[in-house]
Amino acid sequence: MENSKVETFVITGMTCANCSARVEKELKQTVGVINANVNLATEKATVTFDETVNSNQIIHAVESIGYGAILYDEAHKAQIAKEQAMQTRKMKRELLWSILLTAPMLIGMILMMLGVHHPLVMFVHKPWVQLVLATPVQFLIGARFYKGAYHSLKTKAPNMDVLVALGTSAAYLLSLYNGFFGGDKTHLYFESSAMIITLILLGKYLEHQAKNKTSDAIRQLMALAGDEAVVIRDGKEQTVSVEEVIVGDHVKIIPGSRIPVDGKIIEGHSIIDESMLTGESVPVEKKIGDDVYSGTVNTTGMFIFKAEQTSQNTLLSKIIQMVENAQGSKAPIQSIADKISTIFVPVVLVVALITFLLTFWLSKDVERALINSVSVLVIACPCALGLATPTAIMVGTGRGAKHGILIKNGEALEKAASINALVFDKTGTLTKGTPKVTETILFSNHYSGIELIRIGASLESHSEHPLAQAIVSYYQGERLSVTNFHATVGFGITGEINNQVYMIGNAQLMQSKGFHVKPYESLIAPIEAMGKTVVYVADSNEVIGAMAIADEVKESAVHTIKQLHNEQIETYMLTGDNQATAEHIAKQVDIPTNQIMSQVLPEEKANYINMLQANGKFVGMVGDGINDAPALANATLGIAMGSGTDIAMESADVTIVKGDLTKVHQLIELSQKTLRKIKQNLFWAFIYNVIGIPFAAFGLLNPIIAGGAMAFSSICVLLNSLSLNRIKLK
Repeated sequence: MENSKVETFVITGMTCANCSARVEKELKQTVGVINANVNLATEKATVTFDETVNSNQIIHAVESIGYGAILYDEAHKAQIAKEQAMQTRKMKRELLWSILLTAPMLIGMILMMLGVHHPLVMFVHKPWVQLVLATPVQFLIGARFYKGAYHSLKTKAPNMDVLVALGTSAAYLLSLYNGFFGGDKTHLYFESSAMIITLILLGKYLEHQAKNKTSDAIRQLMALAGDEAVVIRDGKEQTVSVEEVIVGDHVKIIPGSRIPVDGKIIEGHSIIDESMLTGESVPVEKKIGDDVYSGTVNTTGMFIFKAEQTSQNTLLSKIIQMVENAQGSKAPIQSIADKISTIFVPVVLVVALITFLLTFWLSKDVERALINSVSVLVIACPCALGLATPTAIMVGTGRGAKHGILIKNGEALEKAASINALVFDKTGTLTKGTPKVTETILFSNHYSGIELIRIGASLESHSEHPLAQAIVSYYQGERLSVTNFHATVGFGITGEINNQVYMIGNAQLMQSKGFHVKPYESLIAPIEAMGKTVVYVADSNEVIGAMAIADEVKESAVHTIKQLHNEQIETYMLTGDNQATAEHIAKQVDIPTNQIMSQVLPEEKANYINMLQANGKFVGMVGDGINDAPALANATLGIAMGSGTDIAMESADVTIVKGDLTKVHQLIELSQKTLRKIKQNLFWAFIYNVIGIPFAAFGLLNPIIAGGAMAFSSICVLLNSLSLNRIKLK
């Protein structure tokens, strides 16, 4: 949207899915906010707002409902890291104190159950001793739950803190009554209230540690850039921080060092390991004129390159930003959990009240009724539901990035699993995209063969099309000056050389200019039958001649198409090339001839995608991300094949960094396995509550066990998501 701004904020104080839902709702209701997305797993909010709102107002809106917010940018990253480290230390400290204070009561309870009546055990079981031990746990260490419950009730959005505060307070107050105000002194539940808080804190701490592991991909990518660079300024070498490298600096790279920013080699040559960016294990040979990228490792040789980007604008920084955005996004399947989470706590409160009333009515035992309702309160928690989807998305997108598969958001990752038809562009996608001129054919008596090539190369030097580059590379001589240059997408180009109009392009371009190419069919047909592309050159009077251009099929194309067919995924090919060339390439990669479309313009590719979708197909389009932009935009899932800084990250849902077709199958496989993990997480989160709450309501779960089960459920979801890191992509 015009004049809108997107900012990311770190949100503090969230404990469950209801918290993230409450923050998101508050942000969306803030005047001037266009959209907001709050992710519990990343603890971040992505907010889109107009010019009437600033970052401070967004922060104030979050703080007004009891949470904290810090703008996530370069200026605040140090503060955020400090805050997070401080929170981790605080959490660890509170957990240790809680364990120390709770352990004597728990050990005493277990020994009493085993029939051990040692004086020390009896001492620990005295009401006043348990009161002294339990009170700090309940009201000092457990203060976070009361504070969270207060703010959530204040905003009419009860969360997990309400359940914990109510449940533990009930057990504590019942113990206080029984121990000091006339109740049964043998029925004390101080250890239950303290143990519940301790178990929940333990669960939160383990959850925090596991969530950190889901962000490993981001941290590993950030670590790739390094901290320093050796630059040559005024003829002298000096070591500076990566942030100080400016465009135009000459940077020296020695063997074993990381490349600090993107640039182009101007002296020397080497072999560079680019696996951390592309997922390709084979090092790449680099020479003068070749691009190098931040984060890659120089394995052999010393070279000097000219910096073309600052540290904030490198390919690596764009990848990091893309992965962060993907990890903070929501997949459509998460809407199920979001809807349930908003009503979950109120429903649990009602169930706990009904449990108390029914148990008391049936047993006439208020203590038993209270303990059963406490078990209901502490076993029920929407945390597992809230973490089920985002943690799997975080691990899945991070795993993709390590393999050179950049997934724009959670929706794209989910969509990839549903693809049952893949449409491939030909040049640069199924083929290597580095075609070469194999032969020239002269038709005119007014020109020589070298003039044909010179005119073609001069015209094509103004084009970025792969076929144009093949012609330019073929002619090594001095090119002619071209004026009034004009490109017609899908046909070719025209221009003036020495006041004479020339054109170069396909047969359709020639026919549109009034030339007939039929007389040359006997010469051209055998060439096209070999899978070569024929480009005609003409002046304003006649067709001068033609050039045959061949492009090799990628080694990975045949294997990838076979894998897709094994998965029952249909494959199609679209190309602006002629039918004979299209059929020749399709035959090599085993795409059915009735599923290819030749001589198509960019907009016709988009129409073809629409036609397949109208027939009920979930269509993925694989193209170069620029010429195929309309088709990529129309497809269910757009996959851009890119290389280096030229990758069109914004033109598609997914970018394959180095154009390796095997990554297309890996993307679909990763999507399917991630979606499977999400469904498993949601299933177990639902089942856990469906089974656990009735067990608690019928008095079949001790409150301590209920509290432990609640903490364990979130950890199980996180560990299941983290298991994605162990899968092998074929």
